[in-house]
Amino acid sequence: MFAFRRVGGLIATTVLAALALAGCGGGGDSATTGEAAPDSSSSAAATRQIKDATGTMITVPANPQRVVTLTQEDLDAALALGVRPVGITNGQGLDRPPAYLEDKVAGIPIVGNLLQPVIEKVVEVKPDLILAGDMQDQQILDQLRKITPATVVTMAPTDDWKLSFKAIANTLNRLDEAEKVLADYEAKVAEVKGRLGKNAGAEVSIVRWNPQGPSWMEKRQFSSMIATDLGLKRPKAQDKDGTAHSMPLSLEALDEIDGEWLFLSSLTEDGRKALDEVKETKAFKELDAVKNGRVVTVDGSVWSTRGGPLAAQVVLSDYAKALADG
Repeated sequence: MFAFRRVGGLIATTVLAALALAGCGGGGDSATTGEAAPDSSSSAAATRQIKDATGTMITVPANPQRVVTLTQEDLDAALALGVRPVGITNGQGLDRPPAYLEDKVAGIPIVGNLLQPVIEKVVEVKPDLILAGDMQDQQILDQLRKITPATVVTMAPTDDWKLSFKAIANTLNRLDEAEKVLADYEAKVAEVKGRLGKNAGAEVSIVRWNPQGPSWMEKRQFSSMIATDLGLKRPKAQDKDGTAHSMPLSLEALDEIDGEWLFLSSLTEDGRKALDEVKETKAFKELDAVKNGRVVTVDGSVWSTRGGPLAAQVVLSDYAKALADG
């Protein structure tokens, strides 16, 4: 789910050529040479130092003007904080932005896929700050830092969504706004929790269907944390306190995904096809959640990712629609 991939075929000479080309055509625009874009106001020119998720001290703009996000989580957080990026990547497993954010990112240039930036496209949007998610490819980071040294690894692989959100907010110098966003989330949690009625404390199975089979989400994974915040329980087989998901299960182990309620998602067309095929099998039809008509299909680009505050509002609404009384 959180694989880190290298840009195929990208070599240093390509990067240097792109940087040189942008520098020649920009009339001295400093955003293409690794410096923050100039601005007449002193606040825009000011910088501050932060420690990124790797423990590295990074100098970033105090008031960033041209932000690029390399992950869906960075994008979600930036938008929630009132920052409209100048460049974004496609959603996880998608060739487009995630559907729940599409109306908010219309017109923003796509600079690559998740954690796979096309360096030339990043150069073109002249960022003064790059939010690099949980990027672990040092070669790509080095290339990005030739565009702007303010390239920040915003999250560690095991960070949960709230911790990642606060780190992104700190990078953007918007911690006060982040507190308000999280307060809105807690208010929504309380509102939904108060409407659960007979489903208060219900047991929910949270599953992503892959081409190889289903994987259930561990308890500190994004959509699972929201279930915990709502006071919902997990099936015994899924009671594991981690931030990842299980290995794909065989049909013989399908009982591990059973529960009072079964929330199903997929990320790819192959995953959706595999799920459709399994739905016709005896093993699937014998699950209690299936027999009781308590299977809920949800958006994998929201539920099966590391999440953010805007995605959290979607998941809360999905839980409310399925479980709340009235």
